[in-house]
Amino acid sequence: MYIFLWILIFLSTFLFMEFMAWFTHKYVMHGFLWSLHKDHHKKDHDSWFERNDVFFIFYAVVSIVFFLLWKYTSFWAGLPLGLGIFAYGLSYFLVHDIFIHQRFKLFRNTNNWYAKGVRRAHKMHHKHLGKKDGECFGMLFVPFKYFRK
Repeated sequence: MYIFLWILIFLSTFLFMEFMAWFTHKYVMHGFLWSLHKDHHKKDHDSWFERNDVFFIFYAVVSIVFFLLWKYTSFWAGLPLGLGIFAYGLSYFLVHDIFIHQRFKLFRNTNNWYAKGVRRAHKMHHKHLGKKDGECFGMLFVPFKYFRK
């Protein structure tokens, strides 16, 4: 029974993180913490690292806290929660930082309809260099208008 609950919590957490990514991006990154996110839209530095990377660190810490709660307390749900947040973060890093922004030169020649749609949607978001007017969406739920042949 526990394995079913763990899988359910893991999958629910992973999907909830898609909402959190959208919410954080729209209301935090393009809101009161724009000062940390703006270098992601307009490079004003020569470093490979961005101030925007603080958001990855924040969610990594949240994931680690759940792992520690699972290990050192009786909070058994900490493991699937921590794994769900970690799995989403890893997926987001692979799609956003590696596939879309090419921070590592991998997946450069991926050419299917979904990949093209994700890249097109993200490009439209980055067309706006300022805090306002940038359409925000998650990694999995990209508006269908960006998927065309």
